[in-house]
Amino acid sequence: MVASTDRAQRAGVPDGAGPTVGVLGSYGGRNLGDEAILTGLLADVRARRPDCRIVVFSRNPAHTLAAHPGVTAVPWEGVSRNDSSAALDRLDLLLLGGGGILYDSEARRYLRIVLAAQERGLPVCTYAVGAGPLTESVDCAMVQESLAAAQEVTVRDVESCLLLEEVGVTRQINVTADPAMMLQPEPFPDELLRAEGIRPGRRLVGMSVREPGRAAARLDVDGYHRLLAQVGDFLVTRLDADVIFVPMEPDDIRHSHGVLSNMVTAAHGRILHGDYRPRQVLGLMRHFDFAVGMRLHFLMFGAMTGVPLLPLPYAGKVFDFAQRIGAPTLKGVEREVEGPLLAEVDRLWDERDRRLPETDRRVAELCRRAARTGAAIDPVLQGLGHPAR
Repeated sequence: MVASTDRAQRAGVPDGAGPTVGVLGSYGGRNLGDEAILTGLLADVRARRPDCRIVVFSRNPAHTLAAHPGVTAVPWEGVSRNDSSAALDRLDLLLLGGGGILYDSEARRYLRIVLAAQERGLPVCTYAVGAGPLTESVDCAMVQESLAAAQEVTVRDVESCLLLEEVGVTRQINVTADPAMMLQPEPFPDELLRAEGIRPGRRLVGMSVREPGRAAARLDVDGYHRLLAQVGDFLVTRLDADVIFVPMEPDDIRHSHGVLSNMVTAAHGRILHGDYRPRQVLGLMRHFDFAVGMRLHFLMFGAMTGVPLLPLPYAGKVFDFAQRIGAPTLKGVEREVEGPLLAEVDRLWDERDRRLPETDRRVAELCRRAARTGAAIDPVLQGLGHPAR
């Protein structure tokens, strides 16, 4: 392995500084879920090695620098091998993750950098990554090669572990949980609600929708907009509530408008437009009496704050999370079946008090598992030396 001293000298690192840790994931894309992952990861690494410096490989370094003070951010998309090598020269460790990044066509882009790091003798650990679908031979081969040489491999759910085993990964894989489960909420005061046109004192229902995209390619846009509009109308009338759409990335705003425009009770709907941090959105969830959602981290935030929750699984990661917290796993969004969804909403509302203790127990276990990711990589972190004085 290339010595820390040599790498530090080549990169111009100040003498006596602590180790430098690189973090490679889907960051800088203005997705609140990904930013929640990075927030949890950074807090965990800094708690374990307060002397370390962190370099984030980002799609938008300017956004990453603004959102996460104290890091260095470098681009990785559209960057040549030579430029990537220059960034890797600054590191003593590379963390891959977290989040769902090992899937067809995308995995190879991340693993190109991972393999370049490993060729240079740089230790690599995965940090609660998600995987799948993985069927393309190029991606599968790169996954096998890179993970076989990794110091530690952790994934955020059982489905990812099974899938990696299916594509030929034979080394030990530790199943932990998403780093966002380690976040603590920031207050979301009534003043912010009023600024968004939301009336404090009424029952509030949070809703999360998303674009079809590669992760939800089977969704028919018009069909699921109409279906969720019916769910929204039911919630307004059944609970005498307002429905608050929570965009987890910019394109969610457009699809929230698509649902709202199909609601008969549209006057009782609001779409958040503020630019909020993950911990603020976690604090917002405490205002909700019920939540219905597609986005994984919206559902995580709801579960962490004890909100009665109906997941709308469009992908395996959402289905897996719903199972882990004991929530219903209906696939009504894909099948455009109104009846079962509305019946489940009604049942969950009636049973909310009875279900809460078991949900809280399961969520607490996920939070504990999330902390195990850092524990798994801690020996590697603690083994990183200081540059020679």
